[in-house]
Amino acid sequence: MNLSETDLRILAVAEDRLKGFHRRPFDAIAERCGLPVETVLEHLRKLLANGAVRRIRQTLLSTGLADGALVAWQVPQDKLETAWEWLRQNDPFTGHVVLRSCDKADAPGADYRLWTTLKVPCGSNTVEGHCRLLMHYIGATDFAPLPVVGMFALGVGHVRRAGLKPGDKTADLPRMQCPTRPVLTDKDWQVLMVLKESLRPEELVREPWEARARSIGLSCDEFCAIAADLDARKVIGRFATFLNHTGGSNKQSGTGAAGLFHWAVPTGMEERAGAECGRHICMTHCYWRSGGEKFGGAQIMGVVHAPAWEGVLAHKAAIDAHLDACGIPLLHTAIFRSEKAIINPSEIDPVQYQQWLKQYGR
Repeated sequence: MNLSETDLRILAVAEDRLKGFHRRPFDAIAERCGLPVETVLEHLRKLLANGAVRRIRQTLLSTGLADGALVAWQVPQDKLETAWEWLRQNDPFTGHVVLRSCDKADAPGADYRLWTTLKVPCGSNTVEGHCRLLMHYIGATDFAPLPVVGMFALGVGHVRRAGLKPGDKTADLPRMQCPTRPVLTDKDWQVLMVLKESLRPEELVREPWEARARSIGLSCDEFCAIAADLDARKVIGRFATFLNHTGGSNKQSGTGAAGLFHWAVPTGMEERAGAECGRHICMTHCYWRSGGEKFGGAQIMGVVHAPAWEGVLAHKAAIDAHLDACGIPLLHTAIFRSEKAIINPSEIDPVQYQQWLKQYGR
């Protein structure tokens, strides 16, 4: 599927450049890309209808709203496909479901080929408890939860990254963000639960939150005031447009190939190493994660997309060279190539978790 120059101009902003909450998000996109808002809405409706865009939604900083982790699964080869499909179909708390292969067959953790992101609503269960339930259904023999210690980069932006050269980086180091746990009222939760749902085609209008506010008995002014307060309390992520990672638009959008990078550095250098990795603009995700003993002690993990696999490798080589130039030793490093992926938002509603347990709890 071919994307027009106007499509690319809009997506370069709409994918991940709109941080926080906006009462009129499409007006904000239009202002940033220098187009009339009617043009922005027309193109986004078209991209959503033809499948180039898979969803448009307000994201939340769910590390503060649920217990979560990146989870690596050890699953017998003959059960990998059915495990991938089961998680995609039956666990709304699992977001990304990815089959990966390590660049070195004998590398630590190379036999963990199924990777997922998981969010468990606060007070509902633990990450480990939920994973043990899932083990029964997907036939896993082991799992390794890798929770976040700190975040250095999170922003998809495939279109604006498509023309990057290896080694391109920001002038300043990103500050590490650590998970927090805000205290929320029932009304806060009401707003969040309707705010996070993907916009339907008929909601691609200049005031997309009016109907959502009415659905929970609030005026649009009150709804937006609560959302703005939640944004100020670092609960709101970004207003984002998510591209379909499959199909003919890959070469234009830079989503043809992806790799998960692992780095192990000396204890005490994690924050500095994470910042030096995260300043590389190619990285859509970059975290300090704990629990990487099964993966050679890796603490810094992140994802890079490129139009082709050679581009992923070139970005990795540039980051490794930069770490060496900064005097940061690499005790271990590895690349896990993405082979098959489905990407959905993880559910964080405690009520839905209790309903899920009635069917799948053991």
